Amino acid sequence: MLTNPFQPRKLNKMNELSLHTETIHGRQAYVLENGKLRISALRGGGHLAELRLLTDNAKLAINPLYIPRYPTIEPYAYDPVQHTHLYGEGPNARLTAGYMGHLLCFPTFGPPTPDEAAHHFTFHGEAVAVEWQQHKAPQISPEAITFYYTAELPQTQYRVERALTLRANETVVYVEEWIENLALFDRPFNRNQHATFGPPFAMPGKNILDMSGTQGLIMPQRSAGDTLPADGVITWPHAVSSDGTQVDLRPFQSAPESTTYYPVLLDPARLLSYFTMYNTDYPLLIGYLFPTADNPWIIDWQENGSNKQAPANGEMIARGIEFGTSPFDEGLRKSVERGALFDVPAYQWIGGGQRLKTTFLIFLTEIPRGFQGVEDVQALAGQIVITEQATGRQIFVPSAG
Repeated sequence: MLTNPFQPRKLNKMNELSLHTETIHGRQAYVLENGKLRISALRGGGHLAELRLLTDNAKLAINPLYIPRYPTIEPYAYDPVQHTHLYGEGPNARLTAGYMGHLLCFPTFGPPTPDEAAHHFTFHGEAVAVEWQQHKAPQISPEAITFYYTAELPQTQYRVERALTLRANETVVYVEEWIENLALFDRPFNRNQHATFGPPFAMPGKNILDMSGTQGLIMPQRSAGDTLPADGVITWPHAVSSDGTQVDLRPFQSAPESTTYYPVLLDPARLLSYFTMYNTDYPLLIGYLFPTADNPWIIDWQENGSNKQAPANGEMIARGIEFGTSPFDEGLRKSVERGALFDVPAYQWIGGGQRLKTTFLIFLTEIPRGFQGVEDVQALAGQIVITEQATGRQIFVPSAG
């Protein structure tokens, strides 16, 4: 049972800012609310597992993030002797045991090398597998609440830290994130935010993605059973099939028992990049804004029942939007060996003893029936401005932060 390091605290009836601990989907979580929005961060792996509007409208109140059908555990509690029959074995087992929602893949992205696997390194890096703890008092005022949590990565000699902020009367989460190199030498790293969405929000044929993308690459060995072209360079949001037919990349592929994976280079001319997602059956839009320099790449990964191994058992439906330093989840060594794609680096560097900061924000907002998709997202003074495709209509999301 998770001990509560701070009691729930409401600052006033109007804003209803609060911070407390709770068990969600069997997992220990830190929960922030402001009367309009609720976000839950897991102690195991630090994942953002719940993000939803606080409303009586059931279609607006859904959590768009991925929650597995199978019961998960705290990843740091994974024991091969006890849990292999549930989650398998090898470098992917600990990740699978605790997988939920938005993950931080750091300091590697993808599988470990054979030598790393022999030392029990985890798929997608050490940050997804360790315990994240509150490490200093939250900042609380009538205007906002900020919660700080952190994790030590002893295998890779890093420290990671996050600050989550909710402001009164907003439906925006502000995330500040630091990585600190505890080694005294410079080294390369991968850092990809793996935002995973699931049912009922992410459903084949219904779920629509928009982003500030440019060109991308489809590779036949990375996708199977889908309806996309076999390979080749794409210009977002379209690909061209072998018969010359134009394929729209925005919808979740509807082919059963398929998996889809392709990277896209974000527009380097933009200081802030974005992606948004919605389901045609729900009046809810989720969006992310983040610095392009820190996150030149975005990946669209779709799983539609192709994984027959336990615990997925052919039932996994998920769409992961992975933005960060790397165009492929191939591991740090292969990222360095690749060097670049489209002349843009596939990894980044951190100095010895250096501490680097990045930021991103997540917003939720209601959209009208028949919404056509997102043409652009801009962060202007005190608000996020979303421009609809085709119509040019704009939606304004208050964002004083």
